[in-house]
Amino acid sequence: MATVEHLDVLIVGAGLSGVGAGCYLESECPWASYAIFEARDAIGGTWDLFRYPGIRSDSDMFTLGYSFRPWDGEKSIADGESILQYIKDTATEVGVDKHIRFNHRIIRADWFSEEARWHITATRLNTGEEVEVTCGFVFSCSGYYRYDHGYLPDFAGMDRFAGTIVHPQAWPDDLDYAGRRVVVIGSGATAVTLIPALAATAEHVTMLQRSPTYIASLPAKDPIANVLRWALPGRYSGPTIRWYKALTTQASYQLSKRWPRLVKRLLRTQVERQLPAGYDVDTHFTPRYNPWDQRLCVVPNGDLFKAITAGAASVVTDQIDTFTEKGLLLRSGAALDADIIIAATGLELLFLGGIELSVDGEAVDLASKLTYKGMMLEGVPNLAIAVGYTNASWTLKCDLTCDYVCRLLTHMRATRVQQCTPVNRDASVAPQPLLGLTSGYVLRSAASFPKQGSKFPWQVHQSYLRDYRALKMSGIEDDAMIFSNPVRQPAPATAA
Repeated sequence: MATVEHLDVLIVGAGLSGVGAGCYLESECPWASYAIFEARDAIGGTWDLFRYPGIRSDSDMFTLGYSFRPWDGEKSIADGESILQYIKDTATEVGVDKHIRFNHRIIRADWFSEEARWHITATRLNTGEEVEVTCGFVFSCSGYYRYDHGYLPDFAGMDRFAGTIVHPQAWPDDLDYAGRRVVVIGSGATAVTLIPALAATAEHVTMLQRSPTYIASLPAKDPIANVLRWALPGRYSGPTIRWYKALTTQASYQLSKRWPRLVKRLLRTQVERQLPAGYDVDTHFTPRYNPWDQRLCVVPNGDLFKAITAGAASVVTDQIDTFTEKGLLLRSGAALDADIIIAATGLELLFLGGIELSVDGEAVDLASKLTYKGMMLEGVPNLAIAVGYTNASWTLKCDLTCDYVCRLLTHMRATRVQQCTPVNRDASVAPQPLLGLTSGYVLRSAASFPKQGSKFPWQVHQSYLRDYRALKMSGIEDDAMIFSNPVRQPAPATAA
């Protein structure tokens, strides 16, 4: 009988978070055996999957990059190719790439308390072979987006359209949009990224939106960060710039929450200054919600507004009645002719990548669980989840989570315990939505996601400062975390 491989830690996903987790294990837990199971055949996660024109970060790279390997690129808002190369270089430099097993999709994870270990069932997608391993700890770094397809509403008449319909998540390599009429459905981060890139060669690009989104223009190169790089030695400039960007982003978010009218006026004034005089800002760039009720979109150097001002792009605020042979018929009765329609209609969310969890034979109902410090699940032992911020860089929170997981593993090794389980004993803790945004892609999946609680440590702060104190500056032991070892069952008595 073949021996099943055992690992100290199994990391799920070889994207930005998974590579970061591997780097932390290499430096903080060199004694730990680990592997990274990646369902796709490439490193990079989101930054390898998405190939649409103009793809870039919507967070500054000084905080989206790793704290242990500061971003040294020229641009603060970087293109997707540069980000992907940064992830690959980090993995190679640290040696994490040697631990990645591609085409390994985890199907099931079953915890057995009498062994204090997970039994993992995975499928090798390139061969169809079933793979089984055991591990002491699972660290899920697969994010919460569904990778096999994006969200596409069932628009009436789609089969009648004679042109090409594309979702950005499945961008074809051979799509030729030069000299073509393009309609982009949507107004989120993907749409505002695509439009300036397409407008450079397309005949015309139209952004069709149901309702406006808040859009802020930021310089592609951060002048203050560049001054700090020049003024400070390398060992100090990286952490200083990271804190500067983290604190200013947090200050902007808090300002939006406390004085939304002020921030609305500031954002509107910025938009008005970058568009032609008399442009209908009320209709096309004045959302019905407050800033940061949904994620704010960023355009470097105002490239979207420049495309509109130049006449290469335009905005239509309306709703789709039906697709036609030539394009779209809108609720207002207006028609939009198009050769290519791009449905930047959002993503689907899938917690834990769809892995089926069970604890001692009982299936885990994710929707009924609270999250402990935004990184573990109530009642589920030895499992951590890297989930980033919705109001700041993803990596800021993931870095703190990786550091905490390593401290937790080190504590368990030092105290010779094998199991750590968050348990809520406070009946007054009320469940609340995990992500706290009103975006459509969040609301569509909220019912299937775990919840956050109304009190710490079950509350998700969305604050780097508060999380830094709670995860990095505080001890591992608290009233909600239960440490234990397997209870060995006595052997059955031998019959006389």
